[in-house]
Amino acid sequence: MINKEIIAAAEAILFACGSPVEQDKLKEILNITAEELNEVCAALRERYDREDSGISLIAIENAYQLCTKPAFADPVRKALQMRKVPPLSKASLEVLAIVAYNQPVTRSFIEMVRGVDSSYIVNSLVDKGLIAECGTLDAPGRPTLYATTDNFLRCFGLESLNDLPEALPEPTPESGADTASEPEDPQIALNIDELESREAADSL
Repeated sequence: MINKEIIAAAEAILFACGSPVEQDKLKEILNITAEELNEVCAALRERYDREDSGISLIAIENAYQLCTKPAFADPVRKALQMRKVPPLSKASLEVLAIVAYNQPVTRSFIEMVRGVDSSYIVNSLVDKGLIAECGTLDAPGRPTLYATTDNFLRCFGLESLNDLPEALPEPTPESGADTASEPEDPQIALNIDELESREAADSL
């Protein structure tokens, strides 16, 4: 049975940091093993899962973070005087899908797959913190590479990229589906509806 003081200390660390705290850092500070850290997080989740709690514990890659529950997003925004962010457009979700399933990618790759200029959308997603520059491609002109961020995982309720929905299979002539208006790459079809539904995570 994990010591209650360790659970409280972990909660204090996560609250004070605000941003995701890596598992290794928590283990080092609390002087506990990976198994004990799992027990600590399980205890915190049990505490926050109660209806009278407005906090939740989320895992992002190899880190943990405290967030407000989506149900309380509106009052939290009012308290912080934050503007409600409008839902992402289908085009933005499509670009996110391309990046998420093929990262790192260049803007040229995104535009090649979509068939249209995507400069504005890429810049908008960067501004929103959903994708970020992650280096340059070893090619003429050294084009910038883009990848999704931890904020992308948090906003879509994903612990890691491994939790992304499977890309839809490429339609075949035998299926009888009208493929004329579908994206050429099946990974873009990524289940945009799935991402759109996950976008409601909206934790602060």
